[in-house]
Amino acid sequence: MDKAREMLCQSLTWRKQYQVDYILEMWRPPSFLEEHYGGGWHFHDRDGRPLYILRLGQMDTKGLVKALGEEALLRHVLSINEEGQKRCEENTKIFGRPITSWTCLVDLEGLNMRHLWRPGVKALLRIIEVVEANYPETLGRLLIVRAPRVFPVLWTLVSPFINENTRQKFLIYSGSSYQGGGGLVDYIDKEMIPDFLGGECLCNVPEGGLVPKSLYQTEEELENPDHIRLWTETIYQSASIFKGAPHEIVLEILEGCSVITWDFDILKGDVVFNIFHSKLSPQTPRKDPAVLPPGGNNVQLIERSWVLGADYSMVESPLTCREGDSIQGSHITRWPGFYILQWKMKGPPSCTATALPRVDDMLATLQVSSHKCKVMYYTEVLASQDFRGSMTSLESCHSGFSQLSVSTTSSSQSQSSSLISR
Repeated sequence: MDKAREMLCQSLTWRKQYQVDYILEMWRPPSFLEEHYGGGWHFHDRDGRPLYILRLGQMDTKGLVKALGEEALLRHVLSINEEGQKRCEENTKIFGRPITSWTCLVDLEGLNMRHLWRPGVKALLRIIEVVEANYPETLGRLLIVRAPRVFPVLWTLVSPFINENTRQKFLIYSGSSYQGGGGLVDYIDKEMIPDFLGGECLCNVPEGGLVPKSLYQTEEELENPDHIRLWTETIYQSASIFKGAPHEIVLEILEGCSVITWDFDILKGDVVFNIFHSKLSPQTPRKDPAVLPPGGNNVQLIERSWVLGADYSMVESPLTCREGDSIQGSHITRWPGFYILQWKMKGPPSCTATALPRVDDMLATLQVSSHKCKVMYYTEVLASQDFRGSMTSLESCHSGFSQLSVSTTSSSQSQSSSLISR
């Protein structure tokens, strides 16, 4: 149960952070992708599952990666998975029974060594990893037909990344063995088997074909920050928090009665959230290389020489947040200046002078010393008159983590309010 809950938490966080819920509305594939990506939806199988056909053997995977980039190709695959879930809901209504997965028919006719181009295989492995982690049990069956001699090489590369339960749903046919009894007719009605596989149904799924080299992008274009990148198109940011190294952000407020709003999820560990005010402008963000791993996001703004109560002051009581909590809140500012939002690792309970340390506290201390906390957050500053209508205000904002809530508590003060979902 704990593992399943952790997977669900991670998937909900992933969907929220990268706005996957809106991908069908936001993603518009380039016209050349619609022409050269040999995949599309085609009615349903015998069990009423939506049927997706992928003519992988006819696709120019190298050309697609070079023209589109790995990120955009991944986004397209995610849109297919989202569309699959939508079609499952529609078929549930049509057939009058729960349909929670879809069937994929992969035609490998034409598969050759070109498909084993290393960057293309790398992109495929990443797509498999993301789909496996965030769309478990949505694939009901995978039918692979016309597998050529080179297929075992590709299978050796990708199969270790596929969950055992998923692999058991694979049915592989070489040559023409998919025809007749024991083949496709056992899973797809004859009148719905595509014509290019000897069936009676005209299939409009594109064949794929070579992508013109004139559409290839240069390495510089693919790496350009303005290029489509799934992972950077998000209003949320993430940060790592270590013992003695909190993460801090600064918001400059030019006039009083502004409203600072926040929405953050505690992905790992227990964290204490603080808000400070200072008339002094923090200097260049300080990063501690001794605790920060490569690629980590951890910034300290409060100078070591600053004195609490003199150089800066606490404007709210500290809020303790547990792993898995989702917090939405706001603070109405009284003064202009610099407001620092801080997330720091929660330390073990302090012991009184007359009490001996408890075993649990000692164990917690040992665990915390090597522990890293993670938080995902979004902040916004609003004029007070705009607060009630904001998408991130308490009146309208609910975190994706609230789907896991088993209890909800809230605390409020005259100048602020916070909502915690657990």
